[in-house]
Amino acid sequence: MISVVMPARNASVTLPAALESLLAQTGADFEVVAVDDGSDDDGATWGVLAAFAARDARLRPLRLAHGGVAAALCAGLAAARGRYIARMDADDLCRPGRLARQAAYLDAHPEIGLVSCLAVFGGDPDRARGYLAHIEWANGLRDPESIRLGAFRESPLPHPTVMFRAELVARHGGYRQGPFPEDYELWLRWLDAGVAMAKLPEELVVWNDPPGRLSRTDPRYAPEAFFRVKAGYLARALARLNPHHPRVLVAGAGRITRRRAEHLLAHGIAIAAWLDIDPRKVGAVLDGRPVLAPEAVPDPGDCFVLPYVASRGAADSWSAFLESRGFLLGRSYLPAA
Repeated sequence: MISVVMPARNASVTLPAALESLLAQTGADFEVVAVDDGSDDDGATWGVLAAFAARDARLRPLRLAHGGVAAALCAGLAAARGRYIARMDADDLCRPGRLARQAAYLDAHPEIGLVSCLAVFGGDPDRARGYLAHIEWANGLRDPESIRLGAFRESPLPHPTVMFRAELVARHGGYRQGPFPEDYELWLRWLDAGVAMAKLPEELVVWNDPPGRLSRTDPRYAPEAFFRVKAGYLARALARLNPHHPRVLVAGAGRITRRRAEHLLAHGIAIAAWLDIDPRKVGAVLDGRPVLAPEAVPDPGDCFVLPYVASRGAADSWSAFLESRGFLLGRSYLPAA
């Protein structure tokens, strides 16, 4: 059995379509554990859940006092009876066969703990170019190695696209409450524990972009929260990957980049120097560290570089430059923003 865990708060407008897309799934034995996270919409969200539950016994609604999405997810996991857990949000849609395809993949690949799929962007591509660019980037990470090495740039898995083995929760812990995105922290923690993650090359989820989505309105999903939470896991990864640990060079010497990279200092990483393409910065000493031109970067056998620039284009440019100099992803450099 598959248990779909879906939190919902004040979602009566989008919830019917989301539930219809789940209950129309074929070829899979599943239940839907839908958690009303203390909606204050005069019972509208709970009314939708109750009506669907009366119609289809596969829907098991839970009603909680408002505790936030992480608490709702934990309650859903505790109530779930399936050996596989699928995630779904109350404003997204599943394509037919999603659950069956992901479960079949996990059945056939016992070495994989979590499988995602490609997401289709359901928002306005002109008004939300950042979200669209993120989905396009995440859709390109499909095998366990690219997901593992890409996880320190951004979250490599849109949350409602995943299905994972329920046993992982008992083994490595579930969602945590804190000043960070609960899904990204979970991926980083499970990757750190050695959980292999993959992605089906099929568009099976429509990831919508309503104006009230938490990633737009909640400070736990602000850029700084991502940098804070990944610093400790990145430091642990560097201890395994960096032959020069704890010393690194950080590509990017702008004020914002320096502030974000310095989260690593609390985890024992030593930033030896900054790299920057701006001739006005090259030769300066910023925060006690010299700024070097790209051409001055040592040979890959003598250093480990973290491209820490937030712009996707800049990160790709640094990766291309480093690889032209003989640097290898995961062995002598690792993009981290």
